[in-house]
Amino acid sequence: MREGPGRFTDHPLRAAALHEVHARPFQMMEAPRIVLHLAFMTDAAQAGAARERLAALCLRNGLPMPADHARHHVVPLSGGFLRWEAHAEFTTYSWDARGGVGALPAETPFGEAFEAPGPLMVAARLDLLRDERPVAHLVENFDPGSLAVSQAAGGRVVIATDFREDGDGYTRLLVVDRGLGPQEAGPIVQRLLEVETYRTLAMLGLPEAQRLQPEIRRVENELVKIGGLFRASEGLEANRDLLDELTLLAGEVESGAAETSFRFGASRAYAEIVGLRLKAMDEQPIEGYSSFSDFLARRMQPAMRTCQTLENRQQDLSRKLARAAALLRARVDVELSQQNRALLDSMNRRARLQLRLQQTVEGLSVAAVSYYVVGLIGYLAKGSSVLGVELDPAHVTAYAVIPVALMVWFVVRRVRGEHKDGPGDD
Repeated sequence: MREGPGRFTDHPLRAAALHEVHARPFQMMEAPRIVLHLAFMTDAAQAGAARERLAALCLRNGLPMPADHARHHVVPLSGGFLRWEAHAEFTTYSWDARGGVGALPAETPFGEAFEAPGPLMVAARLDLLRDERPVAHLVENFDPGSLAVSQAAGGRVVIATDFREDGDGYTRLLVVDRGLGPQEAGPIVQRLLEVETYRTLAMLGLPEAQRLQPEIRRVENELVKIGGLFRASEGLEANRDLLDELTLLAGEVESGAAETSFRFGASRAYAEIVGLRLKAMDEQPIEGYSSFSDFLARRMQPAMRTCQTLENRQQDLSRKLARAAALLRARVDVELSQQNRALLDSMNRRARLQLRLQQTVEGLSVAAVSYYVVGLIGYLAKGSSVLGVELDPAHVTAYAVIPVALMVWFVVRRVRGEHKDGPGDD
């Protein structure tokens, strides 16, 4: 018998869980190096199409093919290495090659033949170089108004950016190696690119928050207005109209919350990743310059607070609308119950009137039927001579009135008893 864990049946997700720890490994890099990084917003279909185009590119160039369900792949291309990664809502391409500060290389994978899988979201250029000059000389080409400079790895690397696009449309990132090894430079470069990617994606929640702010304010004002009308409203129809308005407002708020739930949640997650990546680099400020953490905190935190505030307002407004609707619905139910009770009382009165009318009609019907039966008996008495019996019609008619009336009354009661609908009928 085979010994060891190989003799057991693997869980369907075991391989994925084991391999995830090795996903997106760091690349070893040595200065001078240039990295072009692009991120495109993609849905599942677009990400799948991007994987297929990458597979076709690998096939044409005789390169290793990505696995069918791979979410990252690295291949040598155009004198460097192309790294492809598929994420939840975006796809990234990173290409690094030997080079440095200056013009872009003449040949890159992102030329005319490159087909973007979706709308471009991030475009960054990172230059890794060795330079012992003072920091002031290194950053002289950056915008001082938005410049962020830090040191990391115990002062063996300086990182700088102004978060602005250059003439080629790339956000410039500078990494100055002052004693890093290839295994240290690679993680720092990748983390900086992730910071640029995730800080941009985190800001996607702000336009949504700004778009929804007027709508939330309008609904809040409408709720205040309905609250005033609620206190003064009387009558079932008026309260029903207010309840309909509240229900419509609640639907609008819930719809908006459903639309933005993913976006706000993703922005929070991306902002947390930015913080984690900066913390992992252990950056330290350089005197006279804003650090990455300080700069991004000043620019990102207000946006994140705006998103969080609007999300809290949505949730709070939803609860307020639910409470107001519950109170108004209770009032409507009470008024409807009172209306139903009044309707039942009215029906009971009509039923009693109908019963009295029925009893009156029954009395008249007994009298009418008795009259006709007694009349028939009188006619029989008048014709009694035919049978050889002489009867006085007047006496026979008089004697027949009471028995006939009792008999008719009994028959009517009997028929009425057989047609009763229930035990409550009289």
